[in-house]
Amino acid sequence: MTPQEAFDDMVAQGDMVLDKLDECAARVPDKVYLHYGEDHIRMTFAEVKAESDRIAAGLMALGLPAGQPVSVLTRNSLVSTLAMYAIWRAGGVFAPVNFNFRGPLLSYQLNDTAPFALITDTSFSAVLSEVADDLKLERLIVHTPTAGDHDFSADEPAPFGAQFRVEDFAALRTHRGPVPNVPRGPFDVANIVYTSGTTGPSKGVLQPFRWMNHYSYPSRAATTADDVLYCDLPLYHVGGAFAIVTRAVWQGNTVGLWDRFSPTRFWDRIEECGASSCILLDVMIPWLMKAEPRASDRANTLNKVHMQPLPASHNAVARRFGLDFVTCGFGQTESGSGFACTIDELGDEMGTPAELWKGPSKAEYRASCEASGRLVVDGNQTLPKGFMGRANPVLEVAILDEDDNRVPPGTIGQLAFRPRFPGLLLLEYFRKPEVTVKVHRNCWFHTGDACKQLAEAPDTYAFVDRMGGFFRVRGENVSSFEVEALVALHPGVRAVAAVPMPAQVGDEDDIAVFIEVMAGATLDEAALRTHTAAAMPRFMQPLYIRFVDALPVTATNKIEKYKLKRQLLQELGLP
Repeated sequence: MTPQEAFDDMVAQGDMVLDKLDECAARVPDKVYLHYGEDHIRMTFAEVKAESDRIAAGLMALGLPAGQPVSVLTRNSLVSTLAMYAIWRAGGVFAPVNFNFRGPLLSYQLNDTAPFALITDTSFSAVLSEVADDLKLERLIVHTPTAGDHDFSADEPAPFGAQFRVEDFAALRTHRGPVPNVPRGPFDVANIVYTSGTTGPSKGVLQPFRWMNHYSYPSRAATTADDVLYCDLPLYHVGGAFAIVTRAVWQGNTVGLWDRFSPTRFWDRIEECGASSCILLDVMIPWLMKAEPRASDRANTLNKVHMQPLPASHNAVARRFGLDFVTCGFGQTESGSGFACTIDELGDEMGTPAELWKGPSKAEYRASCEASGRLVVDGNQTLPKGFMGRANPVLEVAILDEDDNRVPPGTIGQLAFRPRFPGLLLLEYFRKPEVTVKVHRNCWFHTGDACKQLAEAPDTYAFVDRMGGFFRVRGENVSSFEVEALVALHPGVRAVAAVPMPAQVGDEDDIAVFIEVMAGATLDEAALRTHTAAAMPRFMQPLYIRFVDALPVTATNKIEKYKLKRQLLQELGLP
């Protein structure tokens, strides 16, 4: 498929997510769209449209201006999904917040976004009260779980601060005003999704509506409306929100929706919703493989699983659980879906029992992948670590050196994209024009990832490492800058350096910090752990804490982190 053919096909399927929801509500109104397993709620396409339209009408009645962000802070994935569609319908911009954030991380994002309102729930009253004096935010729209809900608490929630104007989310869900009809187009801002910054605080990525179509298009190319998608990923990341939940409205898929991953309940959930497709992050796979093998391991409906990043054990996982196809690639908040590959793990062998099969047949799946230009490889083929597959045809790809010259195949450089058509990448970083210009220098979008074009197969690429101080911890991108800034808030810390270490589980990172203590101060590991537990979410908290007399620096006073990492690797006896 040529780039023009791929783009034309993508656009023909529709750029506007709300139009696709409306089409499903008209074409298959009684089909279940959201199977919310936490509370055993099943909502049809017609019901999701109707309820999100009522919430949208309520937002308009509150005075939401077109193009204004509305932030969402809740663990409840059903509330998040309904709020997301309502915000778009009312003409607003969806701005999800990581529900693990607290303290400076939380107040920074809310103040940077400056939303019209924050949609949240009663469980966040204490967290928001902690930072209330630092917030410019005035309006809260609060979801209150009721008896019988999985997130209900009999304890009286702490009050939200008196400075907040508190609205009832339940009242919006039953609002009877006219449904908003705000004109929106493919290049209008749909979302502000924050991503870690390496030399400064997190950056809000402005995504246009076409970005969502582009992001999920490669995944849709080889599925049908018969497929059931499973999601236990947080909806503050693009993977859960747009690779699964909104992707479903392009084809009319049912989504099995849970708030978080559970290794002990994963297969029960797959059975409950009948999922044929899901995303498994690196940290999830070892948990599933640790379970005692059973004769019934293959008696499940999953036949298409996306693994991100691709682990070396992908074929062993597929053979144990009967996963017929594994997909991999490269996805990013800024650049969408850059690469894709399908691994035909079992060949003609049926991993999924025939009576449980959903979606296209194996032959149809292979043919659809190949027709769309998606690379298909044999599961027994040895693939390099970090294999991403073939580039999305609507993007031009380059591996660049420090001067933005292309490097030859086999040479590591920075991955960069150039869109062949408009509206495929981020519009800009919110309120950060200088950073926007920097990442787009020389007419390339610089991803910040070290990759290489494979010399033995020049149309394929592999991920090597993150550049510029990024860690990958429990499926989250973590910035060394933010870790260091939060640790440095302790009055006993003079200087700090954060470095990535090989994770104890999976192929991601654990975090180590090296501390210079302030002269005259007394600081030990226990005190610092108390500080980090209060200042940052669990996934950012360092596993290793080491105190040093002085951090090693270069002649220009840059910390030599490689020396610190090498020292700790030697101490731990790691290669």
